[in-house]
Amino acid sequence: MPDVPLSVLDLVPVSSGSDVAEAVRNTVDLAQRTERFGYHRYWFAEHHLNPGVAGASPPVLIALVAGATSRIRLGSAGVQLAHRTPLAVVEEFGLLEALHPGRLDLGLGRSGKQLVREYSAAAARPPEPARRAGGLLVPPKPDFSRLAGSPRLALTFQLLQQPGAESPDYGEQVGDILALLAGTYRSAEGLRAHAVPGEGARPEVWILGSSGGQSASVAGRNSLRFAANYHVSPSGVLEAVGAYRKAFQPSDALPEPYVAVSADAVVAEDDATARELAAGYGLWVRGIRRAEGAIPFPTPEEAAEHAWTDEDRALVADRVDTQFVGSPATVADGLRRLQEATGADELVITTITHRHADRVRSYELLAEHWNRSA
Repeated sequence: MPDVPLSVLDLVPVSSGSDVAEAVRNTVDLAQRTERFGYHRYWFAEHHLNPGVAGASPPVLIALVAGATSRIRLGSAGVQLAHRTPLAVVEEFGLLEALHPGRLDLGLGRSGKQLVREYSAAAARPPEPARRAGGLLVPPKPDFSRLAGSPRLALTFQLLQQPGAESPDYGEQVGDILALLAGTYRSAEGLRAHAVPGEGARPEVWILGSSGGQSASVAGRNSLRFAANYHVSPSGVLEAVGAYRKAFQPSDALPEPYVAVSADAVVAEDDATARELAAGYGLWVRGIRRAEGAIPFPTPEEAAEHAWTDEDRALVADRVDTQFVGSPATVADGLRRLQEATGADELVITTITHRHADRVRSYELLAEHWNRSA
C-alpha cells in the first residue's frame, strides 16, 4: 500500500433520468470495484431531503456493502449526531461489527443548529482573499447567510427531530459514545448502562470537521482520528487540521495524530475529457448552496444549458476551483499538493459523474497512477 493510501467517500448520487434503486446498485458495484483497485476505506455520508443524493442512512448502506465485499474498511462520514442518540449509534454499529469485525469506521459529525450557528458566524466575518499554501488553493470562505436563514434547512431539522427536542452538546455526545463502547458509561446519577449490542465493539472512531472549531478540539482531546473536509469547506482545511493537531492528546491506542483529508476529483484519460465529465458539478453544488438540496446529477449537456448569474458563480466558486479534474497525472499532482499542505496521512476521494461507468473509470485510473508513483 502507498505511504498515503486512498479511500472513497460515496454520497450515493442519483443521476438525472435515474432513480434511487439504480444509485444503490451502483454503490454496491463501485465498492466491489474500488476494493479490487486497492482503496483502503469506503465511507458513506449522511444527507437528507436531497433529490440527487440517496445516502440517507450510512449504517444501512454499510450493511448492504459489507456483504458484497471482503477486505475494504467500511464507515460513516459521518453519522449526524444532532438527531441521533449515542445509544442508537453504538447499538447500530455494534450490530454491524458482530458480523463484520475489524472492518468498521464510526465517523461522527456535527449537524443541526450547531452548524447553523457556525454558518451565521462565518457570514458575519469579513471575507478573506484566496491564498496559496505550498501550491494548494485555499479559497476565501463563501457567504453562508442564505443557508443560515433557510426555511428549507429549518424544515429538515423539524422532520429529523422529535417536536421540542434539543440536541445535546456535541462533545458530550461523543463522550457518551466512547463510554458506551468501552462499557464505562455512568449516568449523572451514577447508574450504569451496558449497550448490547455495542459494548466491546472496536470500530475506529473518527471525528469529521470543516473548521478549527469544536469538532477538531473534540477529536484531539479524545485521541481520535480526524477527517478534514477539503471537498466541503476548502477554505477551512488548514485551520481544521492545525487545531486538531494542537489539541491532540496521545494515547496507547493512538500515540500520534492521524488525519485524513477529503477531496473531490474526476479523472479521465485526458484533461479535456475529465473537464467534460465534471461539467455538472457546479450546478449540483449550486442546489446545495442555495439550500434547495442536491439535484440529480446533470449530464454535461444539461449543465451547459444553465444560465449562470454572477451571484451563483460566486456561490460555488470555492468548490469548483478546488475540484481536482484531469488526467491521472494532473489529478495526482493536485492531490500531492493537498497532502503536502495538510500533512494528511490518508486522502479520501469523492467522485461524481453522470454515468456510473465514468465514475468507476475515474477511481480506477487514479488508483493505477497513484500506486505506480508511490
